[in-house]
Amino acid sequence: MEDRAKYALIGLFTFAVITAAFGFVYWLHSATGAKETQAYLVVFEGSVSGLRVGGPVLFNGIRVGEVTEMRLTDKPSEVAAVVSITPSTPVRSDTIVTLEYAGLTGIASVSLKGAAASSPALAPPKNGSLPTLRAASTAGDMGTAVRETLAKADALIVENQEAVRNTIKNLEAFTAALARNGDKIDRLVDNSSKLVETGANAMGSINELAVSLKKDTSMLAENLDKRTAEVTEGITKLTDTTTKQVNSVGANLNRAIVNIDKSVTELAKNPQRIIFGGGNDKK
Repeated sequence: MEDRAKYALIGLFTFAVITAAFGFVYWLHSATGAKETQAYLVVFEGSVSGLRVGGPVLFNGIRVGEVTEMRLTDKPSEVAAVVSITPSTPVRSDTIVTLEYAGLTGIASVSLKGAAASSPALAPPKNGSLPTLRAASTAGDMGTAVRETLAKADALIVENQEAVRNTIKNLEAFTAALARNGDKIDRLVDNSSKLVETGANAMGSINELAVSLKKDTSMLAENLDKRTAEVTEGITKLTDTTTKQVNSVGANLNRAIVNIDKSVTELAKNPQRIIFGGGNDKK
């Protein structure tokens, strides 16, 4: 029981330490985030289609924050957005707020434009709510962006109309050339198909030849192994026979040497026996 209680205390202490560490990190992150951004409430008159949470907030074309919340107001014709921007952004009481659209994509961003440097800073309301900016009317902003984009496209076409005309002429000439040489192109395609087919057949023949060569090589290697085995066996037999004969001759030669040695010994002991014959003389 004491061991279980000890383990339980250790587990609770570990859990408390981990929870405290996570809480400290969250508090530090929250405190740091609160210091790094300043929230403003931007009120729009009319539609804000294309504006989303996370959309960019620009000050004189430079991104200084993002949209963090979209909400409705008490007036049906108004829409409010909460934006968080860097505290160093010079937002003043006469800062101009508009919506900007990225070409034909319909993606909107909140655009802040600086006013006179002598204008007073935007003070927060006394009731503790967010400082509020009122945007210019959004009516026609999307249409204006579309017209500007189309105008730019038209200007680009006008500037390059000669190049466009030449490109169209070249395409027409190329199409006419293809029409005139349609039969040749068909024959070329047919010949290419036949060439590919011939190549495939040739590859098949090469593969068959390779298989045949492999079989012939295997048979030749097998026959060579058999002949080599037979020659080796013959050499082994011949070696064994020669060895036996040499051993026999050596044995006979050894016996002859022994007999000669014995005869020499007897001659040294009794030379008269060899000269006159007979046994040993008696003393």
